[in-house]
Amino acid sequence: MKKVLFVSHLANFSKFNIPFMKWFQEQGWEVHYASLDEEPIRECDRHFKVCFNRSPYSIDNIKAYHQLKYIINTEHYDIIHCHTPMGGVVTRLSAKCTRKNGTKVIYTAHGFHFYKGAPKLNWILYYTMEKYLAKFTDCLITINNEDYQTAISRKFKAEYIEKINGVGVDLKRFQPVSTEEKMALRSEYGFSADDYILIYVAEFIKRKDHKFIINALPNIAKQIPNLKLIFAGCGETLNECVDFSKKMNLENKINFVGYRKDVNKLYQLADCLITSSKQEGLPINIIEGMASGLPIICANIRGQSDIVKNQRNGFLYSLNNAEEFVNRVLKIHNDVQLSAQIKSNNLEDVKKCSLDKAVAAMAKIYCRFM
Repeated sequence: MKKVLFVSHLANFSKFNIPFMKWFQEQGWEVHYASLDEEPIRECDRHFKVCFNRSPYSIDNIKAYHQLKYIINTEHYDIIHCHTPMGGVVTRLSAKCTRKNGTKVIYTAHGFHFYKGAPKLNWILYYTMEKYLAKFTDCLITINNEDYQTAISRKFKAEYIEKINGVGVDLKRFQPVSTEEKMALRSEYGFSADDYILIYVAEFIKRKDHKFIINALPNIAKQIPNLKLIFAGCGETLNECVDFSKKMNLENKINFVGYRKDVNKLYQLADCLITSSKQEGLPINIIEGMASGLPIICANIRGQSDIVKNQRNGFLYSLNNAEEFVNRVLKIHNDVQLSAQIKSNNLEDVKKCSLDKAVAAMAKIYCRFM
């Protein structure tokens, strides 16, 4: 039986890989997965726990290299598909020898850490690393135009360089609901019918910059007294942000709801999706919000500008410009007709990012190596 290995250094990344694992199983392949922690995955025949670390300076990644190299040399995979920066680095180094025996290595870059405006250190470290590892990559997959053009123009030596529209969103799960259903959800989750609800779904890490929104919230609340904000997610900066919101006296405005499996319902009860992220590949939260019929307000950065067009899908604001961010939120709130048009546009535009199309795009790439 043919074998495929999926790799990610993040423990909860399997949710994005599951549709592609399922596709391989449907083709009669044995599917293995390697990640940081144990995960119950139906679509996976075997799971390996590997001690990855997000930091490129951690000694854990040296241990992960030896663990993964042993797994790869023992299992003899036909295809290896790796994700996330450290997952991609460790996997491609571990698979250097087995590629000589015919194993094909695919790497999806979910947003290079080197990009226009990135710190010089990112270019020195991550660019050098990715440029070197490209020659051990049979297919480099990018998910936004800037990364694709960078890989092409700087002559990355992967055998193939492709661009797809992200990992895809299940449009049956993420979709708008009727006004009656929306009000019922609000009642169920403890919100009022007349609340104006903003939502931000993101891991609490520095580059997601939740504090930017917390700082801006009082200026929005002056104009929208019934304002509520949902922060869905967890992470290393969560406690810091909770404490900061208390100092700003915003406890009655902000709802920290943690990591949620019912995030689709949270989108459905909200009025607008906002983000303060400083760096993205092709953000899944924005695509989910669009599929749910929400206007989007996000910074004009790579990945986000690939899918959000001003006044069509919502608004882009200049990075770190709090005044512009506040004005964008107020514009969406005050212009009901514009919001309705944006909802219609988003439900149409998001179709190109559907899960079905993502699976079809990846299947075409996989078949090239099968």
